[in-house]
Amino acid sequence: MAENNCLTLKIITPDRVFYEGEVEMVEFNTSEGEIGVLPGHVPMTVIVKPGVLTITEPEAEKEAALHAGFVEILPQQVTILAEIIEWPEEIDEARAEAAKDRAEERIHEHAQGTDMARAETALLRAMARIQVLK
Repeated sequence: MAENNCLTLKIITPDRVFYEGEVEMVEFNTSEGEIGVLPGHVPMTVIVKPGVLTITEPEAEKEAALHAGFVEILPQQVTILAEIIEWPEEIDEARAEAAKDRAEERIHEHAQGTDMARAETALLRAMARIQVLK
């Protein structure tokens, strides 16, 4: 069980346990806005919006690009079921920049048949990857 000043964070993807450990805080984007979770948080579930996940451990801070999923928040535990999440070393910067350019082009052109929600999500994912690399 986590100490009072820490909570247990577990991040699971379809193919691996991405992260498991004791953290002081975890921050990420949700469909309702940015959220920071500290020990003792009110229980809730939220939907992930693409962005940077920040994990504050007692001795360091880590970042990852979190793209999609659901989160269960309990007073001493956070479980993220992530469809896609990447550490900085797993990201190809050139590919992320190219994806950002393509998404921006689709959004600015407003071409007939363009799925704007999909283009905007692609842009958010690319920007999260790039931000984690900085």
